[in-house]
Amino acid sequence: MRILVYLVRAFAGLLILVTALSIVESNEWWIRIWDFPRVQILVALLLAGGVTLWLDRRLGRWIGLCCAIAAGWQLYRIYPYTPLARTELAFAKAGSASPERCFSILSLNVLESNHDYRRTAQLIDRVRPDLLLLMETDKRWAAALAPQLARYPNRLERPLGNTYGMILATRLPMRDASIETIAEKNTPSMHAELTAGDPFRLIALHPRPPLPGQDTEARDAEIAIAARRAARTRLPVLAIGDFNDVAWSHTSQLFKRVGGYLDPRIGRGTFATFPARTPLLGWPLDHMFVTPEFAVRDLAVLEDVGSDHLPVHARLCLTGRPADSKRPEPVSPEDRRDVKEVLQEYREKQRRP
Repeated sequence: MRILVYLVRAFAGLLILVTALSIVESNEWWIRIWDFPRVQILVALLLAGGVTLWLDRRLGRWIGLCCAIAAGWQLYRIYPYTPLARTELAFAKAGSASPERCFSILSLNVLESNHDYRRTAQLIDRVRPDLLLLMETDKRWAAALAPQLARYPNRLERPLGNTYGMILATRLPMRDASIETIAEKNTPSMHAELTAGDPFRLIALHPRPPLPGQDTEARDAEIAIAARRAARTRLPVLAIGDFNDVAWSHTSQLFKRVGGYLDPRIGRGTFATFPARTPLLGWPLDHMFVTPEFAVRDLAVLEDVGSDHLPVHARLCLTGRPADSKRPEPVSPEDRRDVKEVLQEYREKQRRP
């Protein structure tokens, strides 16, 4: 029994420690990774606190209190992505916009090492999206999906063998399209002006995640630069992709405020997409942010097609601001300062030998 008490104490202490680390503003990978599993840490804190109160007569009360405080912080961070919160973006009703102003989206990180091309091809054939974004696509993926891609008159393709290849295909009229490297070599993003009744800007991102030896300066800089671009354009903006960052992180929330975006997931759920085989234990890495000129008709995470990510499907309409949607959060002086700091840290890292 004593050994069990010590193990529970250690487990609770570890959970409290990683919660404290997640509060630290740092680009170090071993700190930033604790942004991801907040739901899982919250559940573990509640369990650890309860078991400690039950088993540990000496320190259980104090450890239980610390677990409760840490759990409260985790809940505070993820609360907007629960059905308990107020929705931020109203869903449009069918028929509220003319058909030429509406279009469907399918976004999927295919997992480069996944060779089950058939299931993804079948998904595209079934959904038949007007706008298709595929990530982690190498030359083999491009060849395997060639029949599906051939149906789209407008495409941007950058197949790569480093897990950061991208393919964008659409039936919507496209102009001013480009494939850019915003922050990190061989990590492309895609940008285009599309038309669905009226023109809008599309930003597709897939920056690199925090990993051992790989901090988040480049990822955060790419997200920040994309947000500033969205803020400067006069057109509606749609941002999609695998950001390798969770929706509730400081960086994603900064992107949302600076770009003037709304998030259809707020007040509805996390819409977790990774890992695909355990979505109840996963987190939302694949995003869709829209400016207020868009109305979202529906948003769904689809079935497993062999990747480690689940596909995201949505139907959008350019209808102007829905009457019962919230306004985007204003950009504060602190937000502007944070963006400058993110870009300064990135430039400093680039200058290092």
